[in-house]
Amino acid sequence: MWDASKCNLCGDCLVNCRYVDYDRDRAIAEIKLLMEGKDAEILSKCTTCIACNDYCPTGADPSNLIFRMQEKIGTCPIAVGGKPALEALAKALEGRGDPGQLIPGDPDKPALSLDSFQFEQFPEGTFDSQLFRGMTVVRGGEYMSLAGCVHMGGETFVEKYGQGVLDKLASLGKDIVYIHNEGFVLADVKAKEYGFNVPFKYMHLFEYLRNYLRDHKNNITKLGKKLAYQANCATRWIPEHDAFLDEIFQLVGVKRPRRQYERLNAVCCTAPIIHTNRELAIDIQKRNFEDAIECGADALITSCPVCDSVLRRPSSQFGLPKIFITDLCRIALGEKPWPEGSR
Repeated sequence: MWDASKCNLCGDCLVNCRYVDYDRDRAIAEIKLLMEGKDAEILSKCTTCIACNDYCPTGADPSNLIFRMQEKIGTCPIAVGGKPALEALAKALEGRGDPGQLIPGDPDKPALSLDSFQFEQFPEGTFDSQLFRGMTVVRGGEYMSLAGCVHMGGETFVEKYGQGVLDKLASLGKDIVYIHNEGFVLADVKAKEYGFNVPFKYMHLFEYLRNYLRDHKNNITKLGKKLAYQANCATRWIPEHDAFLDEIFQLVGVKRPRRQYERLNAVCCTAPIIHTNRELAIDIQKRNFEDAIECGADALITSCPVCDSVLRRPSSQFGLPKIFITDLCRIALGEKPWPEGSR
């Protein structure tokens, strides 16, 4: 959450932003405008990737300031384009739209929250996999993470509806495994910021997969591949969970070679801007895939259905397969073959 008292107007957040070309004076001027509640160019240029949080040396959370102002001003491309989706989501959260879906599982196993994603947005066979066998599965607008609404100009949705979503999950009476980063962020990060009650135990997908692979080491066939990783924007809120991904890679026998666009320097998948600034989006995708290929990667690993979908075209264009993180585990466990025609 934005904390003006921590901002020393150093400008690092926007000087380091790879989607604008601001010198320090311009960066400071932009932040000053936002702090005064005024419009600024960065509101239209921002891709909502959250990287400026990592660049901020004082923890002031400049991304939250930008997102709040994007919603308040309402004229930036992301806010204009996202308005219909936010209106539909508000109906679902208020019980007037897309109803939640629940597939009951074993009483002693946790529930898997899909956020508001459709089942078909995940790889075929995901929920029949041994990874999730016996788990209760829930999805729908009522279970929406809300943290991702910043990509549509809806920063205040967390404050308005966050407790209701958490209460809905709590009504299941189960521990929750979040298959999407932003669901976990609502429970683990945003709940603390807004003082929400989280009356259930919860776990990030990466930790869950790490634990499963640890418990089934004898069933793993080491893959012997090199893999690049496409970080979902929400990982900026929970960087410590990258360690679980590193251990997953180790357990399935793959290497994560160093490349330019990863960890602190990871680039956005471009989903928030693909329809508002297509030229920039395609350029970012091109640089991202060329970088992954240059480091010797055999595939690009995704962990977000949106990232996975928007990167379908460049994956085909550059001949570098993308593999969803759950499918990587399924391949190592012998449930699926390595993609045909890939490296």
